[in-house]
Amino acid sequence: MEWRGRRGSRNVEDRRGMGRAGAGGVGIVGVLAILAVGYFFGIDISPLVGALDDGGQSGQPRELTAEERESGQFVSVVLADTEEVWARVLPEQTGKAYVDPALVMFSGVVGSACGTAQSAMGPFYCPNDRKIYLDTDFFRTMSQKMGAGGDFAYAYVIAHEVGHHVQNLLGILGQTMQARQQSDQVTANRISVLTELQADCFAGVWANHASQQFNSIDAGDIDEAINAAAAVGDDTLMEKAGRAPMPDAFTHGSAEQRQTWFKRGFSSGQLGQCDTFKAAGI
Repeated sequence: MEWRGRRGSRNVEDRRGMGRAGAGGVGIVGVLAILAVGYFFGIDISPLVGALDDGGQSGQPRELTAEERESGQFVSVVLADTEEVWARVLPEQTGKAYVDPALVMFSGVVGSACGTAQSAMGPFYCPNDRKIYLDTDFFRTMSQKMGAGGDFAYAYVIAHEVGHHVQNLLGILGQTMQARQQSDQVTANRISVLTELQADCFAGVWANHASQQFNSIDAGDIDEAINAAAAVGDDTLMEKAGRAPMPDAFTHGSAEQRQTWFKRGFSSGQLGQCDTFKAAGI
């Protein structure tokens, strides 16, 4: 993926130099909020990176490393690409105007309008403030512990969260959240999976149009995204954590499902091909 030297987004807020905090600094209510955010919006990678911190206070402000500065530039360029694509595609295909989300980069623990969240919960989208929250250390985790490195693998993660923002603009996210709250656990999990798979498909739609619009994506990049989709499948994460996959406990979908829906969005470039709920008979 060619991204260096390209335009970045103005909608990025970098909190990474503000110091780190452990879960011990947010108390038990904060920990419960972390778990809630992880269930509804993020990928729980805590079994791969260790349990929630049991102590620690906010760190002192610090200078960002060269690696962090580069990852910040990368995130900004990818977000700008999503802004340009969705500003054109969403009105063309749905008649809805696209409103840019903000993206917050953080280290350790972050406060959001959806509650307090920790890095171990992975990237997440908060519909209450229309912001994406990302600890860029997640990219290192993807590469070193999940076998899913590469610039476009990381771009897929951002595009997936932007996909949730598109769902929010279309009113889908609010409907699914309400439906989950009114359902038993197994049904709620199933609705969550369908919501996440649709965000994967929307990420594929973005990749289709970004490839044509910017000429910065090649076949190898798409392979990276497909590999990343498999790496964040519920069955893959459970197996890496030493647990037997339990489909009724899935909240994001299996590796095969996530790959399938990303590829469906990429091959079609059409939001109309991303109705995971209709495909599941809902």
